[in-house]
Amino acid sequence: MSIAAKFEIEYLQYLDAEGQQVRDALPEFAKNLEHMVELYKLMISTRVFDAKSVAMQRTGKLGTYASCLGHEAAHVGIGSAMKPEDVLALSYREYGAQLYRGVQPREVYMYWGGDERGNDYQNEPARHDFAWSVPIGTQCLHAAGSALAFKIRNEPRVAVCCIGDGGSSKGDFYGAINIAGAQNLPLVAVIVNNQWAISVPRKIQSGAPTLAQKGLAAGLYCIQVDGNDIIAVRKAMEDALERARSGQGGSVIEAVTYRLSDHTTADDARRYRDEAEVKEAWAKEPVKRLRAWLVAKGVWDDAREEAWKAECDEWMDNEVNAYLQTRSQPVTAMFDYTYAEVPADLAKQRDYALSLESK
Repeated sequence: MSIAAKFEIEYLQYLDAEGQQVRDALPEFAKNLEHMVELYKLMISTRVFDAKSVAMQRTGKLGTYASCLGHEAAHVGIGSAMKPEDVLALSYREYGAQLYRGVQPREVYMYWGGDERGNDYQNEPARHDFAWSVPIGTQCLHAAGSALAFKIRNEPRVAVCCIGDGGSSKGDFYGAINIAGAQNLPLVAVIVNNQWAISVPRKIQSGAPTLAQKGLAAGLYCIQVDGNDIIAVRKAMEDALERARSGQGGSVIEAVTYRLSDHTTADDARRYRDEAEVKEAWAKEPVKRLRAWLVAKGVWDDAREEAWKAECDEWMDNEVNAYLQTRSQPVTAMFDYTYAEVPADLAKQRDYALSLESK
C-alpha cells in the first residue's frame, strides 16, 4: 500500500519543571540574561496584577474576571516575540502579552468593570491590537482577515491569535487556519492548552494526540511546546513569526500549560477538578521554573525578588486608583458608538435616556 502523507509534531522544551536546562544550545535571546530577567519581572508583574484583579472582583469593584494564573510564560512569550507592527487578536485571558505591548492595568479594569473604554488602548503598539473577544473563536477570524490585508498590501506584518484548547474545536478556528493555509497568509495561531475548557477536560475535548496537529489539515507548520517554559514559547513564536514575515506561511503553536485558577471568578473548579491534579500542576508552574534558572545563573535572588514585588505593588495601587477615579460615561454612551448613523428607534431610546439622566 502506498502512503499519501506522513507527519510528526516536534515538542520543544528548554527548561524542565525544576528550572534545569534540558537543551545545550539556547536561542540568542535567552543568552542575554538581562533580557531574561526583564521577562521574568513581567511574569511577576502579571501575577501581582492578576491577584489584585481577583481581589477587586471579590470586593465588588469588577465584574466577572478571567484569571491568567499559570499562563504567564505562555502569554509573555507570545507578546515579547512580536514586533510592534504585528497585530494581536486575543480572547480574554492573555494579559501578559497585552502588558508587554503597552496595555495598562487600568484599561483591563475598565473593561471588566463594564466600561468599553477599556478596549480603547492608549499606548503603542497595543493601539492597533484587537479588543478582548469573549465569543469563543471569533478573534481567529479577525486575525486571518488582518493577515489577508497584510498580504494584499505587501506589508511585512504578522497577525497573531490566541485561543484555548476548547476554543480550538470551534469552526471559527478551523476556518481561520484553513484560509491561512489556502492563501499562504502571515498568521500565527497559538493554542494555549490549559487542559480545561471551563469544566470540560482536554482528554474529551479532542481525540488527537496533540492539538498542534490540527493545523496540518490546513497546510500550516505545527509545533507543540512546553507552555510553562518561556524560552520554548518565545523561540517557537520567533521562528513562526519569521516564517510568516518572509512569505513561508502560517503556523499553529500548541503551548501546553495549566489553568491554576478557576475558569473565571464565576466558576468553582473544585466541583470538577481533582485536588491532586492541581497540586501536580503547581509543581510545574512557570514562574518558579524561570526563577530557579535565573538564580542558578546568578542574576536573581530573594532581595531582588522582594524589591521588585514592592515596585509591582506600588504600580498596581496607582493603576487601581486611576481606575476607581475614572468618571463613568453618561448612559447615552451606549448608543453612540455602534452605528455611524443611529437608527431612528435607537435615537428615540437615546433621547428618552437623556431625558431621564437630566432629571
